Amino acid sequence: MAPVTEQQVEAVRALVAAIPAGRVRTYGDLASDAGLTSPRIVGWIMRTDSADLPWHRVVPASGRPAAGIAARQLARLRDEGVGVVDGRIDMREHRLPAGP
Repeated sequence: MAPVTEQQVEAVRALVAAIPAGRVRTYGDLASDAGLTSPRIVGWIMRTDSADLPWHRVVPASGRPAAGIAARQLARLRDEGVGVVDGRIDMREHRLPAGP
């Protein structure tokens, strides 16, 4: 992975902070909006610098969170009114459209 700049980190952080309750964005959505080359960069940023952000609103495009955090993430999303069926987020209903 190419070095990640502080500007890229701050761009992703701002995008995540702007996701309203009850909505989700994918790693790919955020990468595209931040001008990054890969959703994996967003994943790395989220793993290293997101404790103070609504991290639970960032999900894989499949709508199925990673096994290690799925229960906690889905519980937080349900509390915000996000529809979840069989461990998968209703992306059609709750995915925030891209960009401004």
